[in-house]
Amino acid sequence: MKTLDDLLAEGVAGRRVLVRADLNVPFEKDKAGVIADDGRIRAVLPTIEALRDAGAAVIVMSHLGRPKGAPDPKYTLGPVAERFGELLGNPVLFAEDTVGESARAAVEALGDGQVLLLENLRFNAGETSKDDAERGAFADQLAAFAEAYVDDAFGAVHRKHASVFDVPARLPHFAGGLVLREVEVLARLTESPERPYAVVLGGAKVSDKLAVIEALLPKVDKLLVGGGMCFTFLKAQGHEIGRSLLEEDMLDTCRDLLARGGDKILLPTDVVAATEFSADADHEVVAADAIPADRLGLDIGPASVAAFAGALADARTVFWNGPMGVFELAPFAAGTRGVAEAIMKVDGLTVVGGGDSAAAVRALGLDETAFGHISTGGGASLEYLEGKRLPGIAALEN
Repeated sequence: MKTLDDLLAEGVAGRRVLVRADLNVPFEKDKAGVIADDGRIRAVLPTIEALRDAGAAVIVMSHLGRPKGAPDPKYTLGPVAERFGELLGNPVLFAEDTVGESARAAVEALGDGQVLLLENLRFNAGETSKDDAERGAFADQLAAFAEAYVDDAFGAVHRKHASVFDVPARLPHFAGGLVLREVEVLARLTESPERPYAVVLGGAKVSDKLAVIEALLPKVDKLLVGGGMCFTFLKAQGHEIGRSLLEEDMLDTCRDLLARGGDKILLPTDVVAATEFSADADHEVVAADAIPADRLGLDIGPASVAAFAGALADARTVFWNGPMGVFELAPFAAGTRGVAEAIMKVDGLTVVGGGDSAAAVRALGLDETAFGHISTGGGASLEYLEGKRLPGIAALEN
């Protein structure tokens, strides 16, 4: 796999370089155009700065959200271009389409050392099409803009999309530093983790994490389960879970996992149970095997945090994916904070598996540098650990 360093060694001054970034940032719910977390923009800055400073004309492309293959103002990358420019210290030009008149004119006018962001790739149906010809036609138009391609969007490498899979087949292609770092760290988790090796999983659904549980259970020393998914496990043990989140069709699967995992699997012993899904709801700490019928669990309790911290104390490798509770609501954030702080104290490799876990680290004001690695791709990191071949990585290796 050729890297950004290889491209820079070739020389990029006076050349147009197309960079696939992951700028799929979250926005404030009640403030249109206000970015809630710019972590993904910051993550790709080193690659953009290196190309810009070496004299390349840099064309950045990304998706945002899930528009239906047509322009949708709700998903414009305009506010991202503005923030991108602030972080780079120079304005980022913005094309109001992906491969149309605005994009073509902006590319033609782009000078050496300048940066241009194309509009949301998913405004074009060819980006996500399952039809090879439609996807290829869009890739042809994108590839025509540049002389080289860099993929630094690890959060998208598990998608067989035009900008990820088809464009690198049409241009000399290179892996950015972010992608290389992600692959290096995740390879350590799958190939030769230092032991004891602990995995902490949270989030809403067992079904979302089933494949990674199946893949990791034989490899880990401890599997700690929190978040909404823990209630299906507790129900599988025969416990009362009240109105907590439940995947009825996963009960047999959870029983099987518990039987196979034995004492490797650690579940909460207490939870914070509330009358409603609201920060203002009445709530109390209750035993995890006796949640009142009229309440729902929204976080793991203090005894569970202490038990999880104890289980992590001697770990040498930790992978964490998924919050322990509804951390966005203050009364239900202590579980995620407590477990995160325990992970921060681990003497070894600690990996935050992107997605909501990475968002929680920043939202809770935790020191990002206290973790060994914070992934920018939740879904991609899980699929890598499941052992799947990721289309974007395969394209770069070809």
